[in-house]
Amino acid sequence: MKTQYYTASSLDGFLATEDDSIEWLDALADITLTSYPMFIADVGALAMGSATYEWMLRHVLKPATGDGAPWPYTQPTWVFTSRAIEPIDGAEIHVVRGDVRPVHAAMTQAAAGKNLWIVGGGDLAGQFYDAGLLDEIIVQVGSVTLGRGKPLLPRRVDGAKALRLTSVERLGDGMAELRYDVPRTTSTDAAPR
Repeated sequence: MKTQYYTASSLDGFLATEDDSIEWLDALADITLTSYPMFIADVGALAMGSATYEWMLRHVLKPATGDGAPWPYTQPTWVFTSRAIEPIDGAEIHVVRGDVRPVHAAMTQAAAGKNLWIVGGGDLAGQFYDAGLLDEIIVQVGSVTLGRGKPLLPRRVDGAKALRLTSVERLGDGMAELRYDVPRTTSTDAAPR
């Protein structure tokens, strides 16, 4: 079982524009030709921030228009937020806030030996990193730059905590997938946020 941050980023390190758009990603890769189908098959539980959850509502489920798709995950999902969120019929959604460590424990139990996916955003993945709970970062880097936006991982990672590159895969002409192992920190290194 691994706790994984699986995402896509622009070449200059942004997940999305400042207004949460990921339209830049659409022209670069067909998700069915990436590692996503194999990746999601091994996921037993997910965590995401409120901006990611709300993006899913607006761009995938589209409850306001009625022409959206159903919730795409069968796995239980934890949404970190301090505000009320719109529930989704038929989805197992847990609304949480605060320290990621007790949520990680609940996710681990629910995943029953499968992997945990930190969907995003970057700060939420950073909180799992800070707590010493992140095992792997899988990032599909696109051949575009955004100049500014929502950062991939707003943390300083260097020295003894430097990530270890384990694989690189070309995804067509516009993307490359990078996989990194995250060195585990000791409990004295990991400070709650």
